[in-house]
Amino acid sequence: MIQPRGRQRTLGRDFWLYFGGQLISQVGSSFTSFAFPLLVFKLTGSATDLALSTAANLLPYLLFGLVLGALVDRLDRRRMMLWTDVARAAVIVVLPVLALSGELVVADIYAVAFVQSALGILFNCGEFAAIPSLVGKDDLVAANGRIMATNSAGQIVGPILAGVLVTFMSPASLLFFDAASFLVSAACLAAIRRSFNSEPPPARRAAGGTGLFEDVREGLRFVWSHPVLRSISIMMALINFVAATPIAQLVLFAKQTLGASDTQVALLFAAGAAGIVIVAAAAATIRRRLSFAVTALGALVISGLTVTVMALLGSYPAALVLWAASSGFGLLLNINTGALRQAIVPSRLYGRVISVASVLAWSAIPLGALAGAAAIRLTGSVADVYAASGILIALIALSFAFSPVRHGDRYLAEAASAGTPGAVDAEVARATE
Repeated sequence: MIQPRGRQRTLGRDFWLYFGGQLISQVGSSFTSFAFPLLVFKLTGSATDLALSTAANLLPYLLFGLVLGALVDRLDRRRMMLWTDVARAAVIVVLPVLALSGELVVADIYAVAFVQSALGILFNCGEFAAIPSLVGKDDLVAANGRIMATNSAGQIVGPILAGVLVTFMSPASLLFFDAASFLVSAACLAAIRRSFNSEPPPARRAAGGTGLFEDVREGLRFVWSHPVLRSISIMMALINFVAATPIAQLVLFAKQTLGASDTQVALLFAAGAAGIVIVAAAAATIRRRLSFAVTALGALVISGLTVTVMALLGSYPAALVLWAASSGFGLLLNINTGALRQAIVPSRLYGRVISVASVLAWSAIPLGALAGAAAIRLTGSVADVYAASGILIALIALSFAFSPVRHGDRYLAEAASAGTPGAVDAEVARATE
């Protein structure tokens, strides 16, 4: 959309405070994303244990993701996110303390991953509501793209720094940096003036008069009765089942197929994040030129096929480029589906809808990770499993070209014309068709 001359839209002080806090936090979290699988690999050298660490990270979504999402809609979201960051700092620091005392075992990593994930559900549900609260309704795609780019920019810097630092300190000691970054994020949230709630939580509780589980049912009904939200959730469950293995086994693939050192593994993680930054920065431009369906499904096809080519070539330099492309186009789907949900979902349901979507989509990841580990043991080749996974991702994406996903732009336009809270305006909807 072209802005009138002399008028320049700004995302505002509070958005940039949030943006800065998340940039620092993502640098710290990327240390953990690199250190966790490396720690598991060094302790066990097992594909199954790598898969179990992924399962431990996703299991909280299955157990209580829906309840936590409903709870977020009843809380002061900004304050909840602040204290969640403080709690995450306290939890993550347990692992380096255990490692320094010589008592760290792989079960400790699973336990911390589980608790961190549960806390992350709370924060992520709050973030889904935060973005529409911090920017104008016609800036959702751009703001989500910036946040995704910020997250991944931190994950570029983080693995590179971690790859250097791991030559001087143990992988577990890197987690001290993540603990500090959570505290920086909490400080930025404390400085934000704007509420992340459309109305005060006590007013919502008094007006609603419903129990927590009725709130959960309302969120489930909303997602499952909406054709495009239901289709996206089913598609993501299938994609995540298949894509869980390339993500969970990246260290094993790099070590066995590419012959990578620890520092080269860190660079491979950084390359993936770099691809996300590049594609996320272009997300708004891409959506102005292509339909929702072409953008989302086309991105998934590219993401899958680049994994297949990476596996077939078995070249480390090529893998840097191909993993960057796969990661970047994979996240382009998330940027657009996230903006679509924010556009068509009422603000009071944000926490529940994103938790329902996450549970439906991510429930397949632990199963997929374990199935992938079994396939690697059966075939004896992580490269073959990668190649098959990439092809399956592309085929799943193409099959959903015949689902309600192909009408994503129509749902955006209908939400805008109906004045749905959180909807993009009609002019932006037209611009993205």
